[in-house]
Amino acid sequence: MRLILNTVISLVTAVSLTAEPRDEVKRSDFQVTSDPGVRIAVREVTAPGGGRGRPPVLLLHGARVPGVASFDLPVPGGSLAEDLARAGHRVYVMDARGYGASTRPTALSRPPQESRPAVRSDEVVRDIAAVVDRIAPKGRVALLGWATGAHWLGQYAAARPGRVSHLVLYNTLYGPVDGHPTLGRGTDTEDPAHPGRFNAARYGAYRLATGDSLLPSWDSSIPVQDKTAWRDPAVAGAYVRAALASDPTSGTRTPPSLRAPSGAMEDSFSLATGRQLWDAGTITARTLIVRSERDFWSRPEDVTRLREHLVHAREVRSVELPEATHYVHLDRAERGRERFVREVVDFLGLAR
Repeated sequence: MRLILNTVISLVTAVSLTAEPRDEVKRSDFQVTSDPGVRIAVREVTAPGGGRGRPPVLLLHGARVPGVASFDLPVPGGSLAEDLARAGHRVYVMDARGYGASTRPTALSRPPQESRPAVRSDEVVRDIAAVVDRIAPKGRVALLGWATGAHWLGQYAAARPGRVSHLVLYNTLYGPVDGHPTLGRGTDTEDPAHPGRFNAARYGAYRLATGDSLLPSWDSSIPVQDKTAWRDPAVAGAYVRAALASDPTSGTRTPPSLRAPSGAMEDSFSLATGRQLWDAGTITARTLIVRSERDFWSRPEDVTRLREHLVHAREVRSVELPEATHYVHLDRAERGRERFVREVVDFLGLAR
């Protein structure tokens, strides 16, 4: 019976992803207070009749590009938030402090080398808590995080296990595994004067990302020369435009660029060098670990360690998406996106 039910869900999801929209999807933006003076931007995405009897779903971006640009692009195939809303969920997309429309620390208004890396994981966990209290004041939430966003949400779910019904960890680092091809020891993220430490002097409080710098990591993950065979140029263009538009100061620099707090990179350096920042052993939510085969951020060992540590989770699933990239939720349907959305919708449909 379970197999039949899952097959039906997958077929319905496939139809919803390819059919012409029948109902208007609504969006509304609001803010909640986290720490004193810190306002967190949230977008709600809903379809008629959505959310009845289901926990709200909160999506959290990664280390560089904020929420709307990551999850709610205004082009076909560019909005995971809309896909989940059409599947019957009330969906929320947040910006951690320092990102998008949320409050930015004062360090982001000064030259980056004048301050330590801004926005560490403990601060983002407080932002998550404030949003959860607003969207589910008496209930539980489902959480989905991409890359560093999954690390932040995992840390929240470990600290507040009673508030989380479902947890999706998508292309995330976890540790404790020492070694990473692009982060950690022997890379430019390591302080050459203090091996094993993050290169805070190089990164400063924040990094600047131009439009041209947003696509190379995506390009290098696609195993064919023609990148349009893997992703729609309309999605890639919308991603770059939305990312740059998320920072009101982007146009004051040449070329235009957005500021991304470096605290996420320092946290990621710790995870990449074997330092575990939170313990999955306290998580009780149903947990889905999704990893793209061609991901450059997470490691197969992160999946293994998470499965070993999630001893109190109600259920643990792990899925590897063959040939998929780090950006699979923005790739073409046949390049892993459709499978990714099906897996998430199926998982979120499980009883709490």
